Order: sequence, then structure tokens, then C-alpha cells
Amino acid sequence: MKTIAEKHNWSDKDVEKHWDSVAHVYVEENNKVKNAHDQRFRESIKNLNLEPGAKILNISSRDAEADDYLHTSEPIVDVINAEISQGLMNEAVKLRPHIKQVKIDTYSDLPFEANTFDRVLSLETLEHVSNPIRFLEELHRVSTAKARMVLSCPPHTSEIPYQVFTALFGGHGEGPHRFPKSKEVKEMLEQTGWKLLHHKGTVLFPVGPSSFQDFGEKIIQKFQGTFISELGIRQFFVGEKY
Repeated sequence: MKTIAEKHNWSDKDVEKHWDSVAHVYVEENNKVKNAHDQRFRESIKNLNLEPGAKILNISSRDAEADDYLHTSEPIVDVINAEISQGLMNEAVKLRPHIKQVKIDTYSDLPFEANTFDRVLSLETLEHVSNPIRFLEELHRVSTAKARMVLSCPPHTSEIPYQVFTALFGGHGEGPHRFPKSKEVKEMLEQTGWKLLHHKGTVLFPVGPSSFQDFGEKIIQKFQGTFISELGIRQFFVGEKY
């Protein structure tokens, strides 16, 4: 049986092509579910343990909205927003002309020197890269000793709900992807030199009134470590380099 640890049958160029094709609607579509979308940033800040002077890699940065949250939480940090889609980078600079951006050509060979970043933020990226193990190895290489990483991705159980949501409401789509089981992500982290500090399922109800979404978070928080937590569409993994 194929696992996410194997190289997928798409290329990073295919991923780039998808995000380029939807870059012009990316922000608009996310704003339709903004509370659930921005939850990724709020939860990340809780776990990054930012310190003044830290150098942070935000990959994939998309429209670089995470940059706002990072600098609000700790103004004295150096954020590098790395993105594979030039189209999304163009949209990001329209909204945030002050940001630092770096174009990457592949997730398997990042254009950064070893031991560069104190923190790594990787939100909804792992499921897209053509070679997940190589990607995590690269994040390990470019990180400093004891660096902390916050990574999120949808779980395997989100595939059918995603297809239903897209059919009903449209959106920017996900392009080439495979949503991994949380067990697979943990195995990959261990294999690539990341010590898992924390795993949490979140966003049980991504749509509906805020009170309904908040109720979903109370439920999923109560049942962490069970199958119910795997139903949350955004799984967070906090790791430390070793």
C-alpha cells in the first residue's frame, strides 16, 4: 500500500501551476471562510514560542498573511516568506509590499544555507509536495539546532468532505495533493530528525456561525487522541529539531 512517504506521481511544477492558476481568486475565496482559514495562524502563534531576533521560514507563504500574525506577536523577528507560485507572490506583494519573499522552484531543494532558521512555519503544504520526506529533510537542514517547527495539514479523513465542499461551494481547489493520516506524518517527522512535541486536531466544523464553530472546537478538544480528533480538517504537529 502506498504511503505519503513515497514520492508522488505529480511534480512540484504541477503544484506551482495549480496555485498560479488560482492566485487571482485565492484571497477572495479564503475570505468566504475567513474564521476557519485564519485559525491556522492563531493556532500557530500559540505553538511557535517566538523570541526577539528569531529568523523564521514561512513555507508555503501564499499571500503571506502569516507575516502579519508573526510580526504582531513578536515585532522583532526576521520572516522569510517562501513560495513556489509566482502568481501568489505577486498577490502577496500587492497586499503587503514590505514583506520579504523568496521564490522556490522545488520543495526538495530549498535555496537556503544550512542552520539558518530558528523557527519553521509550514501550513497546508506537506500534502502537496511531490516528495514529502525530502521536503522535511530540507526543513531540517536549513534549521538551527533545537529549532521549532509548526506544521499543519488536513488528515486523510478530510478527502471526501473536501470533495463535497468543493462541489457545493467551489473555492480555489487544492490541486495535486494527498491528505495523510496523522500516523504517517508522525512517522515522517521521526524519520527526518524532528522530535514531535505536540499533535492536535482542530477545526471540526469549518463553516457555519461562529458559535457553531466554537462548539466544534470544544468537542474536538475534549476528544484529542481519539478518532474524533482525526475528523478535524486541520491537524497541527509541533516538532523540535534533533
